[in-house]
Amino acid sequence: MRKNMGSIDKIIRITIAIILSLLVSTEIITGTIGYILLIIGALLLLTGLFNFCPVYSFFKYNTRVRRLK
Repeated sequence: MRKNMGSIDKIIRITIAIILSLLVSTEIITGTIGYILLIIGALLLLTGLFNFCPVYSFFKYNTRVRRLK
């Protein structure tokens, strides 16, 4: 797995995951929609932590800035 996600993308994904988990845990959103949003939040959190998005990989898209040595 090559890293294909930049820092801004990572911050946005992790922030959205935290917001979704807070909405579900405080019971603002409940039921089936809550479970679906919790799963989406978990996927966003995992992709943010590992800096790898399978969808980006499939479309050969990269938001990571490569630094010159």
